[in-house]
Amino acid sequence: MLVYPSSIDLSSRTLRFLTGQLTARRQEIGTRWRRLPAARQALLALAHLRCGDTYAQLAAGFGIGIATVYRYIREAVEALTALAPSLAEAMKTIRTKAFVILDGTLLPIARIAADTPYYSGKHKRHGMNVQVLTDPFGRLLWTSPALPGATHDLTAARQHGIIEALADAGLKCWADKAYQGAGGPVRVPFRGSRLKRWKRRHNTTHPKIRCLGERTIATLKGWRLPRKLRSSTNRITNVVKAVLVLHHPSA
Repeated sequence: MLVYPSSIDLSSRTLRFLTGQLTARRQEIGTRWRRLPAARQALLALAHLRCGDTYAQLAAGFGIGIATVYRYIREAVEALTALAPSLAEAMKTIRTKAFVILDGTLLPIARIAADTPYYSGKHKRHGMNVQVLTDPFGRLLWTSPALPGATHDLTAARQHGIIEALADAGLKCWADKAYQGAGGPVRVPFRGSRLKRWKRRHNTTHPKIRCLGERTIATLKGWRLPRKLRSSTNRITNVVKAVLVLHHPSA
């Protein structure tokens, strides 16, 4: 296989952050020797997450075996996942915000047509449903565990306890029509053609606020691996949480 130099559109701060986490992990488990130093392992993991490079490509580029690449990436993802906040932990930060934006996204996966639970009728493709909370400036605050793509956004929000947590905090939340009927703190556009003037004003300003959440999801998918996940569906939650943790140092 031919090998050529490439680049990753991330800051050196992100590399130093992940290198520090991997160094601490190696000291914790008492690692004496590795094929790659912590900094190179961090670079390998970032190339996989950000650029979507395959195990075979990374093995050729870093001069190691495919099995070693798999272990290194899994170790890095697990180290990052351990730092991801739970919803209860994230609410400590969320409570300080004027309001939050709730949105859902579908992360495409490689599945056959027989896998009905993973098929989203809305997007006409197989994937995993992930709920996202962002602040008024469009900064990513929290991502939910991944559910099969057939799960409706409102069902997912209720299953994760998002609506209940926001209601307990007395915090306003802006969301799209998919969350119609959520009630409580969730504000969605009004439906119908004959609306009162104040409802029409609400529908006019609502997308201008909610678009910040959509911008954050676009930033999240700037990490190319989540654009087309080929790993086991059981590992997708960890991948999303790893990207969440890396999102802040790289912002």
